[in-house]
Amino acid sequence: MTTAFTYACADYPGMEDCPGRVTAATEAEVWKLMETHAVEAHGEDPAAWSDEDRAYLGKLIKPA
Repeated sequence: MTTAFTYACADYPGMEDCPGRVTAATEAEVWKLMETHAVEAHGEDPAAWSDEDRAYLGKLIKPA
């Protein structure tokens, strides 16, 4: 059985109104989609995310 992974932008503090949600087959794919969403929807630069930010975001990726 294959498990997919998901991330909901609204789970991140301060982003509660964002409807962005991504689902993919692997956590690596979810990370790429999260970064694309951050750039396109929020004008963020994922390269500027701190290690702490990335650790917190990683905890928000859940099995689908």
